[in-house]
Amino acid sequence: MQTFRRTAIAALVAVALVAVAGLGVFRQLRADARDPVASTSALDAPIVPTASLDQTISDLQAHLAAVPDDAHGYAELGLAYSAQATHTGDPTYYPKAEQALQTSLQIQPDDNADALIGMGVLANAKHDFIDGVRYGKEALAIEPDATHILGVIGDGQLELGRYPQAFATFQRMVRGRPDIASYARVSYARELQGNIPGALSAMQRALRAAGSPDDAAWVSYQLGGLYLRDGRIARAAYAFRHSEALSPTYVPPHAGLARIAWERGDVDGAIRGYRWVVARLPLPEHVIALGDLYTIAGRSQQANDAYALARTEATLFRANGVNVDVELALFEADHGDAATALADAKAAWAARHSINAADAMAWSLYRSGRYNSAARYERSALHLGTRDALYRYHAAMIELRLGRSDAARTDLTAALAIDPHFSILYASRAQRSLDRLTPGGARERQG
Repeated sequence: MQTFRRTAIAALVAVALVAVAGLGVFRQLRADARDPVASTSALDAPIVPTASLDQTISDLQAHLAAVPDDAHGYAELGLAYSAQATHTGDPTYYPKAEQALQTSLQIQPDDNADALIGMGVLANAKHDFIDGVRYGKEALAIEPDATHILGVIGDGQLELGRYPQAFATFQRMVRGRPDIASYARVSYARELQGNIPGALSAMQRALRAAGSPDDAAWVSYQLGGLYLRDGRIARAAYAFRHSEALSPTYVPPHAGLARIAWERGDVDGAIRGYRWVVARLPLPEHVIALGDLYTIAGRSQQANDAYALARTEATLFRANGVNVDVELALFEADHGDAATALADAKAAWAARHSINAADAMAWSLYRSGRYNSAARYERSALHLGTRDALYRYHAAMIELRLGRSDAARTDLTAALAIDPHFSILYASRAQRSLDRLTPGGARERQG
């Protein structure tokens, strides 16, 4: 029985780790943001990849109604709720997760690694990364050989901007447990450092390690995102279609294909695609992408409706304890009020010194007219060597305001070389700005 319980906990942790491998459903507010597919285990049984989280939760609830003093059962339920929140984009599962995990700790306050792991996963999902690291280390002290706990610790370290520690943690994790959760983290670490071939290699290893069609669909979707961010549209389209074929009910690859429709010039097709996605999985990044498509199509009222929905979702996330300061700072800088954006960005930077928080500070300061300060933060955002076209675009716009035309031209060229379709709102603006900085550039392209 204990072996089965350890298997069930490890499997649910793996689900939660895979679910947060993209580090949040409200993270980048861009169409290329990551989101999860999950496989789970049934209670007191070996892993059942086809079992749904709904069924797992239902089984656990029934078990706990009959055995209300089962600390391990409550820990499993908390992990399942956490995974469901990330899988569905519904933050109301987070308070349920916390209640279940706290109940587990009340029943068994000592040596309860399962509940501590769950609290760490939950803290990271809510963007409370200091507590994520703390709970993870407490759990690891109890079970030092439980390699999957390293994912909890590494995720928190990464988002706190402790990059050398996070990268070392992920390497230790993949050496001890080479599965899709660890390979996905190594892939993301390499992507952050600008090593796209290495990121693709790690994600391809994750694909070979996939234990079910749902796992493989999730990995194929991640591969599509990597190819898309690298400007390789055809390969991205193939990966998204492969993901769709592996798991026909999995929604995210449809968002990837809608994005590709826009990149290929089919705005109406992209709008139809995102409308289909939002009707089934209204994650903020999908809603905002739809709003941006409406904006460039000149459908301002529909764009405003989409942005209003995104703000409502942000309010729901905050009401359920999720810190979305970074994400809201970027959203407000692009679509709303500069003062609000800067306030959110400052709060985010006070909590974590990640490159995402640095970029949010830079862009919010730019929108507030504080260009010298913006330049300092954008340099921090780029210090890892990340090949992020949007960061490069932000740097270029700041440099233009500072009168640094040569530097702006270099960054615009880099952004468009990485991905000429890096942003629904800004890709065409980047090209026009580069044309203005390059004598004869537009004429040469027309000729």
